[in-house]
Amino acid sequence: MASLLGEQVFEISGVGPSPSKDFFQLVITKTDVIWRSWKISLRVEFRSSGPGEMKQSHEEYLLDSRLQHQVGLVFGQKILQYTLALCKGHFDYIQLLPSHLLLRIVSYLNLKDTGQLAQTTEKFRKLCNSPEFWEQIVRHRCDDFTADMEGLAKAMGWRNMYLNFFHKKKDQEAVDNQQGGSETPSA
Repeated sequence: MASLLGEQVFEISGVGPSPSKDFFQLVITKTDVIWRSWKISLRVEFRSSGPGEMKQSHEEYLLDSRLQHQVGLVFGQKILQYTLALCKGHFDYIQLLPSHLLLRIVSYLNLKDTGQLAQTTEKFRKLCNSPEFWEQIVRHRCDDFTADMEGLAKAMGWRNMYLNFFHKKKDQEAVDNQQGGSETPSA
């Protein structure tokens, strides 16, 4: 299964905890953990300092409590636990799939399940709210969609297009079916 992974397994970057303005990056590859830091300061003694980099094997990282403490301070305990799991070989293969494949998989879910999936991780939240996802929904689930409507969808957004035109129509069809289907609303 590990052969399915790209060389880089995880990457995160951000600013250290306040009052620090230092910038940090953590990269985990199939074999190494790379910790990079950039000192951001107006103080004269730090002006000429370059970025720092520390590279360790997964095994070394698992034993390095000092680096683990830094990762926890900068990125939080959830990221620390996730990185430890990665270094122990516990890969989340679904998370590592390319977005176009995940979109294909997600296309088989109903919208309620998609909403729940979007609450699981940042990657799935972004994916399930992406214009590509909503374009897929409109194109594959809306029989009334025509090529003429594509310009409108691009102008107003695919999600808005679905929610304003197709979702409301499906809701009305469901109400009509519950009321007997052939009844027309009185004016």
